[in-house]
Parts: sequence; C-alpha cells; structure tokens
Amino acid sequence: MSLAVFEDRFQLRAAFTISRGSRTEARVLRVEVTRGGVTGRGECVPYARYGETVDSVRAQIAGLPGDVTRDALQGLLAPGAARNAVDCALWDLEAKQAGRPVWQLAGLQEPGPEITAYTLSLDAPAAMQAAAARHAHRPLLKIKLGTADDLARLEAVRAGAPEARLIVDANEGWTAESYAALAPHLARLGVALVEQPLPAGDDDALAGLPRLVPLCADESCHDRASLPGLAGKYDMVNIKLDKTGGLTEALALRDAAQAAGYGIMVGCMIGSSLAMAPAVLVAQGAAVVDLDAPLLLAEDRDPPLAYDAAGVHPPDSELWG
Repeated sequence: MSLAVFEDRFQLRAAFTISRGSRTEARVLRVEVTRGGVTGRGECVPYARYGETVDSVRAQIAGLPGDVTRDALQGLLAPGAARNAVDCALWDLEAKQAGRPVWQLAGLQEPGPEITAYTLSLDAPAAMQAAAARHAHRPLLKIKLGTADDLARLEAVRAGAPEARLIVDANEGWTAESYAALAPHLARLGVALVEQPLPAGDDDALAGLPRLVPLCADESCHDRASLPGLAGKYDMVNIKLDKTGGLTEALALRDAAQAAGYGIMVGCMIGSSLAMAPAVLVAQGAAVVDLDAPLLLAEDRDPPLAYDAAGVHPPDSELWG
C-alpha cells in the first residue's frame, strides 16, 4: 500500500471573516491511499487554532507506516486534521475495494439530503443585513459574531432575513459578562442556538448563567474524551471531522453524545466537497447541519457534492465513499 499527500488551494467567493481573522482561500491537504490499483481519498483542513499548519499536518501523515490500517491509525495519531484525512481515505479505499458504499460498511442507514446552514461572515451591520437579505430564502442562516458590539449585527441580520432560522457562532469571542448581556436579545430575536460563546478554557462560567438559548460546544468538544467536561455547560456538541480525527471517531462521538443527552450539530472547516462528503453520513438526523463550505468556494472538486432546496446530498462514489 502507498500513501501520498498533496496540498490543494481553493479560492473563496469572498473574504471569510470570523472573530479570529479573515481568509480568502482554503488550503487543504488531500491524502491518497492506494492498494492493489485502487485509490481512496480524504481531505483535511489544518487549523491554526489547534496548533496545526499545513507543514505540521503533512509531517504527521508522512510519518505513518505505508501499510497503516484504520484500526491502527486511531492509536498512531491524536484527534485532528492529519488523522482525519487518512481515516477518510482508508474508508474510501475499503468501500471501493468492497464495491459497497461506506454507509453500508459502517452499518448505517442509507443517507439522504440534509438541510444545511449557510454562513454569513462577520462584517459591518449594514453589510451583514445585505448578505442576509440576499440569502433570506435559505431556511437556516449561521451568523459569525464574537465582538464587543454584536447586537447591531444581530438586529441587522434579523431585519434582512425575518423568516430564516438563525444560529450564532461566537468563535470564543465573548466574555461571560458580554454573553449574559446579549443572551436576552438572542432569545428575543429568535436565535435557535449559540456556538461556543466563551473561550474553551474559560467556559466554566456557562454553568452558572441562565440558559435562555441552547448552547453548543465547538472548540470545547473534539472527541469522546471531551464529553465529561461539557456537563452543565452545553446542550449540544458540534462534531467536525477535523477535530475528531476522522469518520471513525466522529460516528463514535455522535453515539456517545446522544447517549449522554446532548443534541447533535455537524459542522466543518472551510474545505472542499471531498472534506464534506464523509460528514454528510454523520449529519443524518442531526438537529443542526452546517456543511456549507463548498458554497463559499469559487471552485470545488469535480464532481462536487450536490446542493439544492432539499439540502446537501450524499456524495457520488466518484467523489468519495
């Protein structure tokens, strides 16, 4: 078996801004695992917030034995982008060799389309209202916030999309005091969910605050080992394959989180359809799906995932799985 790593870059349709900064392109790593003339593919997005760079993740992958198995991989790499790309490539390889889709190999129900959020980048209130108006036909909008003056942005988005379901992602940008002050307005404006209002290391304060809007752990939840630390602070967990380290752990985390009483959100980093494809399997039946990254790209894989009024569709086997 051979394992190869490639860097791909995808330009975004527009600058994408969150509380931590902006980007105009997606830099991803594509892993190809080949055995007996059959090749499986996976993609990851190295993320600086978790101490990852393209070079560091490439080095982790390059250090793996060429004949690594999916079971062995779980102990060889920690949860993160490197393990994700290899894990998903190995699932794709298994499916192609077996002539059966990944969902069957994993013992899942046949997947269907899922409505996904569409993300509005952090910007001035007027710009965010205009963006909300352009996308007001979408059933679910996700708003990037996380600054000291977010109420005006929130009001502007609601004015631009009065009927859309809204969720908010603060990306760790608030303090306990600023969140407590904003929470009544989030409830008043019909926000259905808030992701990661406080920094992951400072979120104990959430346990003592009134729960006016459901809270979802993102940066605070990586894999099953994160679950004990979320008790009393969060109502949901955001499962991202680049955090869990691949589809294998993502499915296990989903089951464990549900058993512990958490609602499920399935999200993504800014990557291509190849990165989203395995996440569509995890997203089946999730309370919130946020797999819109390909819609933010100026270019995508060929073939891409299909998006329409029914949502994001499961991948064609030519793409993955």
